[in-house]
Amino acid sequence: MNVTIRPATEADLPAIHQLVRELAIYERAEEQFTADLDTYRADFREGAFEALVAEEGGTVVGMALYYLTYSTWKGKMLYLEDFVVRPERRRQGIGRFLFEAFLTQAVKRDCRLVKWQVLDWNTPALRFYERYGALIEREWWNGKIFLSDLKKNEFV
Repeated sequence: MNVTIRPATEADLPAIHQLVRELAIYERAEEQFTADLDTYRADFREGAFEALVAEEGGTVVGMALYYLTYSTWKGKMLYLEDFVVRPERRRQGIGRFLFEAFLTQAVKRDCRLVKWQVLDWNTPALRFYERYGALIEREWWNGKIFLSDLKKNEFV
């Protein structure tokens, strides 16, 4: 396997955007994927997120997209927003290399923990994370507000 793991550049954003679309399809939520490539470019330039890519022969075959955040209980942490390897390239060690490169980034930044979400039905992903000794929390519920909806509200 001749795969290189490296920090993403702006030139990688079309491939990253496409991988996220593929992930949204896999997660049965493509209609919820509304961020366009221009949004990715603007947010990347602003430093809202970073990514690592797995590249083989000049083609991006996987990526891990993350950002620095803060846990008031623990301190600095990296949040892994999306992590995907092209379906035809899975089970070849690429995910392991990407995930370990992500963990290395967290260690280099003196983070106290890393966090992510995983769907309860995604058994392959759950098994993958458990091999690293990950704690998969089942008691915390996610909360979110779409600001585009909130702006229609009288509170804004």
